[in-house]
Amino acid sequence: MNTFAIPKFSAQLGNGSVLDKVTPDMAHIVNTYWGRFPPMDTKMNQILGVFTFVITVISLCGNGMVVFIFGSTKSLRTPANLLILNLAFSDFCMMASQSPIMIINFYFETWILGPLWCDIYAICGSMFGFISIWSMCMIALDRYNVIVKGMSGRPMTVSLALVKIAIIWLFATFFTLMPMIGWSRYVPEGNLTACSIDYMTRDWNPRSYLIIYSLCVYYTPLFLICYSYWFIIAAVAAHEKAMREQAKKMNVKSLRSSEDCDKSAEAKLAKVALTTISLWFMAWTPYLIICYFGLFKIEGLTPTATIWGAAFAKTSAVYNPIVYGISHPKYRLVLKEKFPSLVCGSTEEQKPTNSDNQTVSDAETAT
Repeated sequence: MNTFAIPKFSAQLGNGSVLDKVTPDMAHIVNTYWGRFPPMDTKMNQILGVFTFVITVISLCGNGMVVFIFGSTKSLRTPANLLILNLAFSDFCMMASQSPIMIINFYFETWILGPLWCDIYAICGSMFGFISIWSMCMIALDRYNVIVKGMSGRPMTVSLALVKIAIIWLFATFFTLMPMIGWSRYVPEGNLTACSIDYMTRDWNPRSYLIIYSLCVYYTPLFLICYSYWFIIAAVAAHEKAMREQAKKMNVKSLRSSEDCDKSAEAKLAKVALTTISLWFMAWTPYLIICYFGLFKIEGLTPTATIWGAAFAKTSAVYNPIVYGISHPKYRLVLKEKFPSLVCGSTEEQKPTNSDNQTVSDAETAT
């Protein structure tokens, strides 16, 4: 063992539990509940390390590309796209700040960096997770404003977009700094390789923080996202129905952009909506359940479950650039121009088959 490791990694004497791997400087913030479990198998730490490395490479490349293309292409720097840029930036920062530390700790099979880095790690994870979730929420609300409200809605401007982004960052900073000044605290996860909010202590202080935090960072944005896409799909379905009825009256097959369009705007919107909600829900729900297991003292919570939940939540940073960036038609055109080898599928825009056909609806273009 190297000289750096000797003073910090000396195992605590015990009876073969997780707590045997706690370093002396971390012992005071590790919950004794974890002492009932044996240390996690070395192979499981290795699997988690490989999993984390793979999603990190994918996320950093995907989000880095989105940030580069949206940031460097003038035509893509629209007010609405600033929200996508903020989402990609926060996802990039989350993986860059979390994954290397996780991988190091998976290698040593315990938290080796001390209490200060435990706080820093947890702050970064909480802050960038908060920013990503609310950026997704603001994107959904912007689409709702454009498609459902239409001309009656307040148009998105650069100033308005920047105000929304600033508010997201301010609220994220507030919530993530509260545990540093006494409202809850940051502690190691069950297998000691990551740090998070204290969801195991039964005192009202940490429990109140977790309840309010989950309301602000999970339930509220999930409700707003579902609400927005529900009415978006309803509005586009009504629009499609009206177009079909008008086409019947005019004795033509379609008023849409092309007979070659295999999917209607309704189907495309439904796909984007369901993909967005499902992936977001899949990524974060397991970790919320883990936190609530601790909050309500439900038996069955294990160190392995806690770290897999924390690692899986980070996969949202992999999905987001695909849903919000790569599916963006103008983004794909710029990607083809700058990095043609990275483009999958066609980037050609469908054209009307004749002058009588209408162009694709604004609702479809906005998504």
